Amino acid sequence: MKLSPAMQALITEQRLGFVATVNADGSPNLSPKGTFVVLDDEHIAFLDIRSPGTSKNLASGSAVEVNFVDPISRKGFRFKGHAQVLESGNPACERWVQAEPLLARPADRYRALVIIAVERAAPLISPAYDTGASEAVVSATWRERFRKLIGP
Repeated sequence: MKLSPAMQALITEQRLGFVATVNADGSPNLSPKGTFVVLDDEHIAFLDIRSPGTSKNLASGSAVEVNFVDPISRKGFRFKGHAQVLESGNPACERWVQAEPLLARPADRYRALVIIAVERAAPLISPAYDTGASEAVVSATWRERFRKLIGP
């Protein structure tokens, strides 16, 4: 599956993806990851900085879903696929980390690079749009909400 320019832009802009895997006992595991990058038009990746459960699940073959949402427009995408976990120190891992400036950091600051081959994607759209609200109206509503939370 090819990642569209809109999908790639959202991942690049947001960088925070919510990664869902399945634990060995069948229970869900959901973990936010703030180091996402687009590697090419079929792969996304994140660094395992403090994700032992997620990486363990992925290394044992768990399928993965990642959700990205723009908090202002309340739109995004969900991506499903399978992951490859490359441990820190692995030459392939180090090549990727050095090649991608947004990932670059000392090897002792991460455990692994997780590369996800995206197999399916679908849009995520807030129910706020079900009433016929435009993106401009939804975005204005959320900008105002965040302005009130953050303050001047």
